[in-house]
Amino acid sequence: EVDSLTIQDDQSTERARSNDPLHATLTTGQAAQLIRLAVAAAAERGLLAEYDGAGALNLRPRSGAFTSGFTPTLVAGLTNLARIVSGYPLRDWPELVAAHFDQLGDSLLHGPPPPPTDPEADLLLRLTPTTSLPPDWTATTPEFVPGVLAVPATYDQGVVTMHLDPADFGMSRPEAEQAGLANLRRLTDEVEYVDYAGGQVAVLSGSTFTASRALVLDTVLRESLHVENPRYGVLAAMPVRDLLILHVIKDLSLIPALALMLNLTLRAHLEHPGPLTPWIYLVTDNTWHPATNQPTSLSDIHLSPKTLALAHTLQQFE
Repeated sequence: EVDSLTIQDDQSTERARSNDPLHATLTTGQAAQLIRLAVAAAAERGLLAEYDGAGALNLRPRSGAFTSGFTPTLVAGLTNLARIVSGYPLRDWPELVAAHFDQLGDSLLHGPPPPPTDPEADLLLRLTPTTSLPPDWTATTPEFVPGVLAVPATYDQGVVTMHLDPADFGMSRPEAEQAGLANLRRLTDEVEYVDYAGGQVAVLSGSTFTASRALVLDTVLRESLHVENPRYGVLAAMPVRDLLILHVIKDLSLIPALALMLNLTLRAHLEHPGPLTPWIYLVTDNTWHPATNQPTSLSDIHLSPKTLALAHTLQQFE
């Protein structure tokens, strides 16, 4: 039956029973330890830190710690930090937290990085959750897929800066987006293939902009997967910023491939830093359609009408 999917992740289910409600990758005890380390790391860098009880620290400099007359404030979410440290033993956490707060302290001291001096060469278009951006900016910007927007950004020494007003460096938004797309096409991917029950998916990684390469999917297919204009399209997922998961549709192996992609995508979206979207898309003729419905319960996942129609078409050739 082509509209049936099996999604199973017993390990994630077991973890969820004891996980902290605000930091799902950690137990309640681990979350408390992370908060203590974060507050201590902030204090060591001249920052007063107060946990808000909702997954973030409110930071401000101690008197005299920064330039006179400059009193910045910062809300520092701990979600990504929790996802980072969860993959390491507790003994490594202080070093990881310290590195994180070195960067935050620098942002408070110096403010945001300046606009790019050579935007044509430096801009990259970056996928980011709609909820992470100011409402007045998102109101006038079409989403790439539901809940995800593309924003001009730069990357320097491990720091990504999003540029919401390209007029700051003499560009219109369309000009900045075109430059960002052109530079995205110049990136390369690391590709690993994963097989399950006759279905194969390509897991692409290599940079913090890998998921954003979905914006130039034709280039990715041609240069990384060596495929051009696939007749039946592809399944595509962007669970987190550094992963792009693809399946080139050729036959009914799209069903096990879709089940595998859901397992990989849902887990990455739950556990890895930089979550984007947990859902899979069917891409045909450069148009992105949901490959499944998008329910709150995994037991209710079914093929979307578009994917089901394609599966029935492919079934005729089996």
